[in-house]
Amino acid sequence: MEIIAEGLAFPEGPVVMADGSVIVVELAGGRITRCWNGRAETVCDIGGGPNGAAIGPDGALYVCNNGGLDLEKFQNARGNGHEGRIERVDLATGKFERIYDSCDSVPLQAPNDIVFDADGRIWFTDLGKTHDGIRTASGLFSALTDGSEIFAIDRHAVSYNGVGLSPDGASVYVADTHQARLWHYERRVDQQRPTWVATAPGPVGFDSLAVTQAGNICVATLYDGGISTITPDGTVSKFSISDEAYVTNIAFGGEDMCTAYITLSQSGRLAKMRWDEPGLRLHFNG
Repeated sequence: MEIIAEGLAFPEGPVVMADGSVIVVELAGGRITRCWNGRAETVCDIGGGPNGAAIGPDGALYVCNNGGLDLEKFQNARGNGHEGRIERVDLATGKFERIYDSCDSVPLQAPNDIVFDADGRIWFTDLGKTHDGIRTASGLFSALTDGSEIFAIDRHAVSYNGVGLSPDGASVYVADTHQARLWHYERRVDQQRPTWVATAPGPVGFDSLAVTQAGNICVATLYDGGISTITPDGTVSKFSISDEAYVTNIAFGGEDMCTAYITLSQSGRLAKMRWDEPGLRLHFNG
């Protein structure tokens, strides 16, 4: 494993670009950062708690912003820029704008991870937050990039985090942090309840995920850090990263898509390594 950036403030959401750079969000720093050639450059100071990111059909970066979380106490602050939201970032200028902060007049709480389907439609998770000791519901949402439509697929989850699509685009996979479970939805814009795929063994949690060309789901695994690979039929195996408790995300790149970029968030590092199977190429990353 090679460390390609360090000193980052809880990096997440790696986006592998066509030019070989990797864009990450810094959750604890409120920044979007591009890492390349041994250096890190700030794209913009977006504020709040940027949590996940993806390139959209217009070439812009779309960001899930949880509004800011205390990483030790996970306390929630209402208002004053702490609203959960979906934002669009112009990578050429660093200018950002808010696209959504509610669905059906219900505020978003802590948007977490995001993926685009082949039609250019957003699919994103909301992890939920804790208000005065009461935890809000988590869920899966879908939306259009122009701000004209957002839909709640499921508002009855525990703690949804990573989201990804199957190679044929028919399935949406969602990882639940506190349950360490992987769930399956159909890629259709209507209210659904999920089907269970797998649960990770041991005292672990699930974070974000990426899918391989073969359809396996690689889920960043917390506490006993590593990457758990889950086949569509529910078989679980794990690659351990023993020196990092908060392995939070994985993304694939390189000419053969066998380079895995992994965020080691507790230690503030972005790493890369060769993976044993090619990852699925995302629709709009170039």
